[in-house]
Amino acid sequence: MVVSVRHFTNSFEPISVESVMSDELSNSKPLRTGSHSFVTTRWSLVVAASHDDSVESGQALEALCAAYWIPVYAYVCRVANHEDARDLTQGFFTHLLEKKAIGKADPERGRFRAFLLTALKNFLANERDKQMTQKRGGGKVLSLDFEWADSQPRLEPSTNLTPDKLFERRWVTTLISLVLETLKDELSTDGKLKQFDALKQSLTGEMSNADYERAADELRISPAAARQASYRLRNRYRELFRLEVARTLDDVTPVDEEIHRLLDAFNDD
Repeated sequence: MVVSVRHFTNSFEPISVESVMSDELSNSKPLRTGSHSFVTTRWSLVVAASHDDSVESGQALEALCAAYWIPVYAYVCRVANHEDARDLTQGFFTHLLEKKAIGKADPERGRFRAFLLTALKNFLANERDKQMTQKRGGGKVLSLDFEWADSQPRLEPSTNLTPDKLFERRWVTTLISLVLETLKDELSTDGKLKQFDALKQSLTGEMSNADYERAADELRISPAAARQASYRLRNRYRELFRLEVARTLDDVTPVDEEIHRLLDAFNDD
């Protein structure tokens, strides 16, 4: 079974802790059906995959892996040569989707991110002394666009980052891209794609008075109305960010705690 992966090419800067911690997750409005589901792809369902073979838990694991494969590839590129990195990454996800590693998931850890990194390290250790042979046509295989990934500036090697630190940073940038794509899909569905394009700068940076005036001209509204639209856009962005973080956690791990951990990845060492 091949799981198609949509790629996200936005290169936005990380957001601040304050910008994603001011809204309660329970107040978020339900998500529409879009590029990926926030309802059926929870880490709690993935942990359940170690105890049963339900379709729901299997789909949860596939969806999470498809969404967060870039951090894995970035890590492998740091510890292996480039030619081997692709096969190792593909082999790891084949291994994971066949549930050879999921039974070792510790639900007390509560984080898909932590499990994925530990599982990856264990897999690479087991593969270190043997030649990697990628199975073709058997098992569940993620369709990964390595050519696209290698073309992205954020995947270029950074010599001052450890593999673990690089993994964490790629995780955050991937998460932000997923959120922005979902927000864009929502506004597009509502016929407001032009509004998203005009105001998206306010999501991850500051917009000057001149910026709001230009956006207002594009949208044919007043600058005050543009600011109000930007305010609503930022609120929904925060809600979606928290929801995306929540889907990688179990049902008891605090979302705010995980957000702090994620954004620590951008602190200077």
